[in-house]
Amino acid sequence: MKGCDLVNTFLPDELIMEIFRHVEAKSDRDACSLVCRKWRRLERACRRTIRIGASGTADQLVDLVVRRFTGLRNVYIDERLPVTTVQPQRSPPSKRKRHTLPKPKHATEEIYVENELERFCLSDAGLALLAKSCKGLEKLSFIWCSSITSLGLTTVAENCKFLKSVDLQGCYVGDKGLIALGQNCKQLEDLNLRFCEGLTDTGLVGFAQSHGSSLKSLGIAACAWISDVSLQAVASHCKFLENLSLDSELMRNTGVISVAQGCRSLKALKLQCVNISDESLQAVGSYCSLLEQLALYSFQRFTDRSLYAIGNGCKKLRDLTLSDCYLLSDQSLEAIARGCIKLTNLEINGCHNIGTSGLEYIGRLCLGLVELSLLYCPRMGNSALREVGKGCSLLKALHLVDCSSINDDGISAIAQGCRSLRKLHVRRCYEVGDKGIISVGENCKLLADLSLRFCDRVGDAALVAVAQGCSLKHLNVSGCHLITDTGLTAIARGCPDLVNLDISVLQSIGDMALAELGHGCPLLKEIVLSHCRQITDVGLAHLVTGCSRLETCHMVYCPLVTGAGVATVVSSCANIKKVLVERWKVSQRTLRRAYSVLSFLCVEL
Repeated sequence: MKGCDLVNTFLPDELIMEIFRHVEAKSDRDACSLVCRKWRRLERACRRTIRIGASGTADQLVDLVVRRFTGLRNVYIDERLPVTTVQPQRSPPSKRKRHTLPKPKHATEEIYVENELERFCLSDAGLALLAKSCKGLEKLSFIWCSSITSLGLTTVAENCKFLKSVDLQGCYVGDKGLIALGQNCKQLEDLNLRFCEGLTDTGLVGFAQSHGSSLKSLGIAACAWISDVSLQAVASHCKFLENLSLDSELMRNTGVISVAQGCRSLKALKLQCVNISDESLQAVGSYCSLLEQLALYSFQRFTDRSLYAIGNGCKKLRDLTLSDCYLLSDQSLEAIARGCIKLTNLEINGCHNIGTSGLEYIGRLCLGLVELSLLYCPRMGNSALREVGKGCSLLKALHLVDCSSINDDGISAIAQGCRSLRKLHVRRCYEVGDKGIISVGENCKLLADLSLRFCDRVGDAALVAVAQGCSLKHLNVSGCHLITDTGLTAIARGCPDLVNLDISVLQSIGDMALAELGHGCPLLKEIVLSHCRQITDVGLAHLVTGCSRLETCHMVYCPLVTGAGVATVVSSCANIKKVLVERWKVSQRTLRRAYSVLSFLCVEL
């Protein structure tokens, strides 16, 4: 009936709020709150999650948030903000006051910037306001909130006793605040202490002693005063710990061995500790039979004995990352392949002694492999990819970076054997050319994400085959100088669902390709055109005419693009969020109209 509000009349508030809870996208929730005053009130009452960046005066912003959204459960505050982006809201001091200051000009400016930065940082007062207003909080994240101290954290602990997850990355909190968390928040399961430089063993030991029973995840990195003593306390009191991430130069075998013996429910272990050796991983293999994820970074003391122990004891291992472990060889991968046949994700990065034969065992025995990443592996050859292609038919993602011994034969073997492939990223593999990518286009019909950065033997024929066989959403051919308008035209006509495109450093791409993209790819949101010397304002005009959803456009070092082309992009795309261009190309009028979306090079050449 015209003029009658049937929805608000017949639906109770509880049902409307339940409907709002099933609306996931923030933009959709915001749109609902604009329908009417009642919907705005109900939507605010049922909003559970909010993310706050370092914008505006932090404490005042928190005050507004807690008064507006009364039912918050998850709050994420991130203050990773460059100094140069701070825009003071108040006018500078008057000339009279500035002249009366007994300090030089540069000192005055430093004090002014420091004061402005403090206004942008959340303080203990703001944290206390949040804690007292939202006592039902379950997840709390403070990323690089440098002004928070133990006093504020203690207030949180005393008021928010239902907390399950706390992220204190980069916060200079002390031992008293951490101990207060342990004493009051008995449901806490997830604790991140990365870069908390103010903590010592006293704080973590006190936390573990007062609250070890429910902790399931712990992250420690760059905490200079936390040692094996803390890990021994964790091992004694946190028996149900499932996820542990350690990045420390102080940790030695004693602490890790204690954790392995005491926390036998461990499922995920990430280590970047230069003083840990084989004994630690042998203990993990002996005691942590439930381990599913293992990541080892920058180890120079681990040998094949470590991976033998993991292969023998951790039969449920599914995810393995080996980065810069120089003493590991093919025998390590063989041990993993024979013992951990459930492996689904494998990343090898910079392990120069691991070569072809080790990966061959993975291809033969780990038939459920889903994702494979080979980064900086010069000894990895085509025969390894042949075995993966034969045995790992479920493979969905392959990443190759600087693998100089892999060529078209290896890529073709993957394409013919792994027809469920959805993502292929190849970078600086100079022996890969058209033949291998053509095979991908002919066999991998589900491929949606293709990156061929600086594979300078790949040309138009490869893109034509991919366009005919695959419906790409993401394409990166940066630095593939053999690609011309012909290849991009084929992509534009064959991949109408394309969302992200990077064609930077392609010297033969011109306006015709941009016109085809504008006509054939209406869903395009991000395009990188930097260093394309043939494109002009005309091509940009054709592009933005059809790509109305464009959000990001990078076009630095495009000599034929002028200020008129920049103005065309910012004025024609209603959703534009970022345009990267040289400062001198932007007119004053464009600068006034689109200052918030324009980004400039840090150094003008």
